[in-house]
Amino acid sequence: MLLYLHIPFCDSKCHYCAFNSYVDKFDLKTEYMNSILIQLKSELERFETTYNSIETLFIGGGTPSTISPQLYQPFFDMIKPYLQKDAEITTEANPNSATLRWLKGMKKLGVNRISFGVQSFDDEKLKMLGRNHTSHMATQAIKNGHKVGFKNISLDLIYGTAVDTKELLENDIKIAFSLPINHLSAYSLTLEENTPFFTKPEVQNDDENLAYWFAKKIPLPQYEISNFGTYQSKHNLGYWQYKNYLGIGSGAVGFLKDKRFYTQNDIESYIKDPLNIRVEKLDKEAIISEKILLGLRSIVGFSKALLSKHQLENAMVLVDENRLILKDNCFFNSNYFLSDEIALYILEH
Repeated sequence: MLLYLHIPFCDSKCHYCAFNSYVDKFDLKTEYMNSILIQLKSELERFETTYNSIETLFIGGGTPSTISPQLYQPFFDMIKPYLQKDAEITTEANPNSATLRWLKGMKKLGVNRISFGVQSFDDEKLKMLGRNHTSHMATQAIKNGHKVGFKNISLDLIYGTAVDTKELLENDIKIAFSLPINHLSAYSLTLEENTPFFTKPEVQNDDENLAYWFAKKIPLPQYEISNFGTYQSKHNLGYWQYKNYLGIGSGAVGFLKDKRFYTQNDIESYIKDPLNIRVEKLDKEAIISEKILLGLRSIVGFSKALLSKHQLENAMVLVDENRLILKDNCFFNSNYFLSDEIALYILEH
């Protein structure tokens, strides 16, 4: 089982960000961290969580580094009995708020993996994206993470912006791998509704050739459409393997067997009633579709047994065309950029 904790606070809102986050609710931090304990207790019971059954914890956002280690302490105290001894515990962090003191505090709590939201090492590109850190701050934060003792460090890069050139992206990769990282997440800029960028298509460069080129330049094994690493995140893989996960916090999503659980997006509403959770029941067809789609986006693949006779015929056409690999009764995709198209073809009625 996996555990996700959402922290919806941010120092500033990036121009592309559609995640559930707030820049003007910092006075609610303590109340919010108390409310997640109420929800966590309830979800541990709902999921019939047993001791040592949680394989991974991922703290995402928003910006987890806007919350002090002291405020996280009660949450970590509550989950401690449920965490496996070798549990992967990841937190996201922004370079401007992940101070040396914060990093030391999180490591003391048990965090053993950190993912820095860098996005670029080009200061002009960072300004264009609405980031509130500089290239120097990013490199310093990663070095501090290593200094504190984090052995598994990841960073995010964004590509597909109007300012991107091969030279700029190559320089981003060069700087990234001069630092002590063993994982990189590369995300294409997407124009999401209710973001400043949504009405500005000119900020995007959707050149597929540049995307392919960029992915091939990353000197790490690719194990999912956006993730590369000599260390592969157990939490990421857990989603693709369709494992159950608890979703704690405002805007978080949980999953158990054939049900999804949605908390309230509005932070004040969540604080007032963290147990007001909407439940969605998934039918068999939806679950099969999701397993196929997720499997094709990663090294996980999917079982041949999931497919109907017609779907299997479609899949075998792709095998014959060398677009899919069939091995040990499982199908695997070697081109993650085509995963959605391949899934749609297989699921075609």
